[in-house]
Amino acid sequence: MRYNRVLIKLSGGALAGDKSWGFEPTAIDHIANEIIELHQMDIEVGIVVGGGNIFRGELGEGWGIERAEADHIGMMATVINSMMLRGALTSRGAENVRVMTAIPINSVAEPYIRLRAIHHLDRGSIVLLAAGTGNPYVTTDYPSVLRALELRSQVLLSAKNGTDGIYTNDPKTHPDARRYKTISYDTVIQEDLKVMDQTAVMLAKENNLSIHVFDFDAPGAMQQICQGEDVGTLITKGENEFFS
Repeated sequence: MRYNRVLIKLSGGALAGDKSWGFEPTAIDHIANEIIELHQMDIEVGIVVGGGNIFRGELGEGWGIERAEADHIGMMATVINSMMLRGALTSRGAENVRVMTAIPINSVAEPYIRLRAIHHLDRGSIVLLAAGTGNPYVTTDYPSVLRALELRSQVLLSAKNGTDGIYTNDPKTHPDARRYKTISYDTVIQEDLKVMDQTAVMLAKENNLSIHVFDFDAPGAMQQICQGEDVGTLITKGENEFFS
């Protein structure tokens, strides 16, 4: 097995499926099933999920809400999504699913404590990490890298919708675009590729945390990655390499 402990970064939009907002049952079924199948391979799983299906920054701007306030609303959206996923996972037989939040909400979730989260993973729990870092002015990209490092994850699995990796150009408008098999942190940063926030990629680079970018809509993609198959694009310190 290539990886035994992973952190999965999901967008809030993944829970909405084909909708612009809210929750789509088929999409949530797919997410829950993929996570459970991965966990059944004895892989320890942490998850950071965004809140874009409930609240997005542009809404706050349109209503004149200041950035710090809007970010706190977004953090609360991630708590709702994490609780939704916990419900979906437990209803499908996952025995121990924990929601831990950077903002204390003790009646519905545990406060995030790094060593306690590691203890949960060691004991086989699926751990959902909500509310980012508890601070505004960052998206969920940065906390996903931060939590992966804090929890000693071997890799960050960055789930995308509608793309199966990183390309030299938009494959929808450039048929000759090539997909990277591996791409260096420096290339992502220097070319300002819109894969993740630059701050998140720089944090990963500083700590040599590999990031797998893959299409979450493809069944079994996470299992294949953990088994060592070349799925999606791997961001690492190595040389750039393309698929044949």
